[in-house]
Amino acid sequence: MGETEYHYHAGKRSHPNPIEYESSIYQKGLRYQRPPFTFKPLEWEALAAERMSADSRGYVMGSAGTGETADKNRAAFAKWSIIPRRLVKTTSLPDLSVGALGQKLPFPIACAPVGVQRIFNQDGEMAAAAAAAKQNVPYIMSTASSTSIEDVARAHGDGVRWFQLYWPPNEQNDITISMLDRARRDGFSTLFVTLDTYILGWRPSDMDNGYNPFLRSDQVGVAIGLTDPAFRDHFKKKHEKSVEEDMSAAVAEWTHTIFPGPIVLKGIQSVEDAKKCVDFGVQGIVVSNHGGRQSDGGCSSLGVLPLIVDAVGDKIDVLFDSGIRCGADIAKALALGAKMCLIGRPYIYGLALGGEEGVSHVLKALLGDLELTLHLAGVCSPSLEHLNRSVLTKEDGLF
Repeated sequence: MGETEYHYHAGKRSHPNPIEYESSIYQKGLRYQRPPFTFKPLEWEALAAERMSADSRGYVMGSAGTGETADKNRAAFAKWSIIPRRLVKTTSLPDLSVGALGQKLPFPIACAPVGVQRIFNQDGEMAAAAAAAKQNVPYIMSTASSTSIEDVARAHGDGVRWFQLYWPPNEQNDITISMLDRARRDGFSTLFVTLDTYILGWRPSDMDNGYNPFLRSDQVGVAIGLTDPAFRDHFKKKHEKSVEEDMSAAVAEWTHTIFPGPIVLKGIQSVEDAKKCVDFGVQGIVVSNHGGRQSDGGCSSLGVLPLIVDAVGDKIDVLFDSGIRCGADIAKALALGAKMCLIGRPYIYGLALGGEEGVSHVLKALLGDLELTLHLAGVCSPSLEHLNRSVLTKEDGLF
């Protein structure tokens, strides 16, 4: 859609209590109105799949190899159980605010960086960013976005937004600097650098479809690069033509630029790497295995989380992603030491199901579910003082 056709109004926002979403649904039910989207989180994937092409479905739902890592991500949550405590004083619903990455945030979740969002819905990143802003959830923009930095910032208004980078090679540092300058100018306050995707993993679903969105002669997945002045200047000097005059060559060259080498931050799965990140002086890490989409036969992200928290959690902010599908999953990851959780596939399913409204639904549903899960367990906040490993038990140890 053109810029003048698609308007978002983030503006000043209050922080409504997530449980109010549940109340509003029941009130509408008194007038025989049913919600447009299901509240059953494990059904979002199948319903979204019906709305997607085979290519986009394979891209977001597929996993590396046999899917073993992705399966372990989900199975790991069931190994931990929340112990509800009834005889505790609760004067109100939990305060879900957290402090992370030098900021006070109303909720302990953020939208994970997911690229090529226009293959799921024509409004893509603009719809997702607008929904995140309206729900007071930070939005992390992917380098591989199908929308420019400037357009996403415009859609996101005054929301908290962060930028994820696949680091280009050192000989093209001017492109890196140009991208980061653009991001900073447009209000992206924190930089996430992904470690585990300097080359695409072995992804059978994508290969079965012969589909790599980064190799097509359009701007899906490469919009940031193709609109970057430094890259455009490089391309014109090398080929003596503009990006628009040879889109296929430009797409191929930008793809080569953004994948060659990683630096730090997102994708930590070992204690050794986490300790190196402390030595590097970064502010935070994301314990993540890319949702099982990059390497097969790996460990579950939740399984290594407490080991990494024990090693570096007092020195660096530890964030978490991979496998989260519901409020209880978020609660368990926070109890194991994560400062925040990144939500990936679920909000993309919401995007496929209903654009901005679909993403808003998923975020509100997850937060409402989290709030009630904590409240019914006698936990008054997600802070380490209240939500920690004493709230959990290993399910196998009960038998």
